[in-house]
Amino acid sequence: MSSEERPTTIEVRGARVHNLVNVDVDVPLNQMVAIAGVSGSGKSSLAMGVLYAEGSRRYIEALSTYTRRRMSHATKATVDEVRHVPAALALRQRPGVPGARSTFGTSTELLNVLRLLFSRLGEHLCPNGHRQQPTIDVAAGLDLTCPVCGVTFTPPGAEALAFNSDGACPTCGGLGVVREIDDALLVPDPSKTIADGAVAPWKMMGLTVMPQMVGELGVRTDVPYRDLTDAERDVVLHGPADKHLITVPSRSGKLFEVNFTYRNARLAVQEALDKAASEGGLNRVNKFVHTGTCPTCHGTRLSEQALAPQVMGLNLAEATAQMLDDVITWAPRVVDTLPVDMRSMATAIVTQLLEMAERLVELGLGYLGLDRPSATLSTGERQRVQLARAVRNQTTGVLYVLDEPSIGLHPSNVDGLNGVIRDLLRDGNSVVLVDHDVQVLREADWFVEIGPGSGSEGGTVVAEGTLDDLVANPSSLIAGFLDGTEPIRVRDTVASGQLFDHGRIRLATRPLHTVHALDVEIPKGRLTAVTGVSGSGKTTMVLESLVPALQTAAAGEPRPAHVAAVESSGVERVNVVDATPIGTNVRSTVATYSGVLDDLRRAYAALEESTRRGLTASDFSYNTGSLRCPRCEGTGQISLDVQFLPDVEIDCPVCDGTRYDPAAKDIRRPGGLSLPELLCLTVKQALLDTEDLPKVQKKLRTLVDLGLGYLTLGEDTPALSGGEAQRLKLATELGRKQSDALFVLDEPSVGLHPLDVRVLLGVIDRLGAKGATVVVIEHDLDMIANADYVVDMGPGGGAEGGTVVATGTPAEIAGSASSVTGRYLTLPMSQ
Repeated sequence: MSSEERPTTIEVRGARVHNLVNVDVDVPLNQMVAIAGVSGSGKSSLAMGVLYAEGSRRYIEALSTYTRRRMSHATKATVDEVRHVPAALALRQRPGVPGARSTFGTSTELLNVLRLLFSRLGEHLCPNGHRQQPTIDVAAGLDLTCPVCGVTFTPPGAEALAFNSDGACPTCGGLGVVREIDDALLVPDPSKTIADGAVAPWKMMGLTVMPQMVGELGVRTDVPYRDLTDAERDVVLHGPADKHLITVPSRSGKLFEVNFTYRNARLAVQEALDKAASEGGLNRVNKFVHTGTCPTCHGTRLSEQALAPQVMGLNLAEATAQMLDDVITWAPRVVDTLPVDMRSMATAIVTQLLEMAERLVELGLGYLGLDRPSATLSTGERQRVQLARAVRNQTTGVLYVLDEPSIGLHPSNVDGLNGVIRDLLRDGNSVVLVDHDVQVLREADWFVEIGPGSGSEGGTVVAEGTLDDLVANPSSLIAGFLDGTEPIRVRDTVASGQLFDHGRIRLATRPLHTVHALDVEIPKGRLTAVTGVSGSGKTTMVLESLVPALQTAAAGEPRPAHVAAVESSGVERVNVVDATPIGTNVRSTVATYSGVLDDLRRAYAALEESTRRGLTASDFSYNTGSLRCPRCEGTGQISLDVQFLPDVEIDCPVCDGTRYDPAAKDIRRPGGLSLPELLCLTVKQALLDTEDLPKVQKKLRTLVDLGLGYLTLGEDTPALSGGEAQRLKLATELGRKQSDALFVLDEPSVGLHPLDVRVLLGVIDRLGAKGATVVVIEHDLDMIANADYVVDMGPGGGAEGGTVVATGTPAEIAGSASSVTGRYLTLPMSQ
């Protein structure tokens, strides 16, 4: 096929995923395409639900059946046709949380290179403990002979230095922590007798005959546990797993003899721990387990043999304990310390390390230690690790779909993100991204704007083309933010001299992590933004210091050890509102979380038809009530096993996804709607059908005021975006007096269109009008520009940060020479 005949666009026809309304759109290949739109407009439905779903599905379907059985993949998108879609990879907004064996070093594969560096270039120990100087013989695969004791030995290879393999600490198995059963937790209340349930694991793990068995073994079961002798307690905790014949009653009361194996309290927990296959099972067992640093490896995860090689006086654990910035400063210095014949090999290894680290540093991750557990990284940090790895793979012809890649990025790191995207394009790939950050969007070659509204009010293409095309299109809602014609500041902020008129909250801390001692003041009753590059100490200062200090002060409890002083200025309540999903399964919906369903159940139970049938409010619960669907048990979905293909989730064929038995449709309000039909309405629509229910109306109006009127009442809350989840969590707070409350919002602008940021600012103003003090941890320049007060941390991340570099109004921060954030505030503040 000639270049003239090659497809230049992905052709999408009739897309109907979620709220998309028969969307027809052409997405250019080999360009950076940005999909924009307000929250809930259908951006992700097009990007992830159509482009990625079809790109990945078609690639996987080209593989053998045997291979497909071992892979999870998307089902066919609801779309008439998608032509010319390349194989697709997705970098999701919320990457999966890695396991306990993953670290920043392993997930970036930097640790692979470091292990190679230590195995090839290190000073090795002979079996008798004599240290050998580096030699080229190691790379040649030759044995070494110790010049001191004459013993010949094989130095360890890279695999022997891996804590996930041969180099694992024998005590913790390479995890760095050990889980030990805590005897004190096995018997939480020693004042109880064994007969009354003193031994907690026996009650929770189905071992109800153990109290009787332990009595047969001579242990008194009718006296408080604390009064037992040491010998009796030893039987309870450590008694042998022998079989004993005991007499137990059947349900009918008849007695019979059975041989049971005795399970002491510790063994009961250990067996449950070994068998735990679900998160729920693990949580039950964890109540009796204490997790602590491994006493053998002291948390390094490595065996004594893996810690033996040294490079420039450091072992592998000490090297990986460094921040990435420090590692790339240290590694090049290794070359000159080696014999001349080893330097070319050393240069190759170090060059590989630096090349792999380059993009990670540009994406603002240089402050992370290589031994940092991956599970402790933020979603934005994990996503940037994925992005850097994608560039390093040097693919071509792949469609990369990026969902909010700017999450967690300070404006100073966005240039690095844009550089990564350009690298992907230069290698011959295509990039489609969903984002709201105008600094990222301005770099796009092509735009597809979905809207105009959210939910049922969105789902159409309102504008497409280049930036100039969008600016010329009056239907575009994002264009004014891209060309700078939309105003940045949209709320009345407080003059510098009036900031502390309502009082001040003062926090003084001692050093913690990489954060130095701080002395910070927060104006009461104002909106304060805490800013700074990733790793500068924002979370440590706010979530690990300010929040617990105020909470303990309000409770009259001792403050955290690193908090030197706190002056609460009358703050008695602290509410941390983050973007974590609400609920863990489909049983949590907008109606249940907001409390609307409780009011609706009572209203339907009060109907004449309900009274005639003897129905109460509890019968209208789709979780436990008599009217819940018997097929799906109130989830609205059933799972189909289709053999070698992944299980398919479909709407329940009995209730059509409404969660209720069809009989529930016979009970209708005067307006004519049944409860399952009402739950299918959006919040705005439900307002019109519940005018006679004042409690319901009040809660629904609050959701509309929060910009959530497009959500359906029966919508699953775990599926909401981070911004939607945050606003829903605030819904119950808007009607209360808040002069004694501090609200902490952790990156509330995540996933929000600039217009949605304005809605959020309106919500914050409503809290402020009730007297609340609001602190936001933010990177978004619009949010920062609308704050009353800014605390900027830095100047860098990790060891290069941890101090307050500037405080004041946004205008004062913009004029501060020491503030990195201030450099980026200059443009918006000038408008």
